[in-house]
Amino acid sequence: MRNEMHIQFSALSQNESFARVTVASFIAQLDPTLDELTEIKTVVSEAVTNAIIHGYDENPDGMVFISVTIEEGTVEVIIRDEGMGITDIEEARQPLFTTKPELERSGMGFTIMENFMDDIDVESQPGLGTIIRLKKHLALKKALCN
Repeated sequence: MRNEMHIQFSALSQNESFARVTVASFIAQLDPTLDELTEIKTVVSEAVTNAIIHGYDENPDGMVFISVTIEEGTVEVIIRDEGMGITDIEEARQPLFTTKPELERSGMGFTIMENFMDDIDVESQPGLGTIIRLKKHLALKKALCN
């Protein structure tokens, strides 16, 4: 069975926790382990923070879009913005790379996403925005599989 949800919200830092909790609440129906839930919440935080800080440069007129699909124990999270886009995706995915050193950004967002998820795909065009697709296969409990 396939289940999905879609949300959008203003590109404001205070909405990052809303995004994290909303996605976690939606996937709770799969009864994920605490580690799985923590990892998904962390990657949502990282991707949403990137959209707000880097995509929109904290422009409150920007919108962040999240879609979550659950199918056969796999969670797919898509986080999209219509902001500035990424000029060099490979460079942006390098550990410790940041375009905002003055904000004391660690530059570990993509590295964290790659380590916590089974699959990550990044599409971006300068001036048009960024789409991050994240997939995680959950260790379903037997009761849910029957």
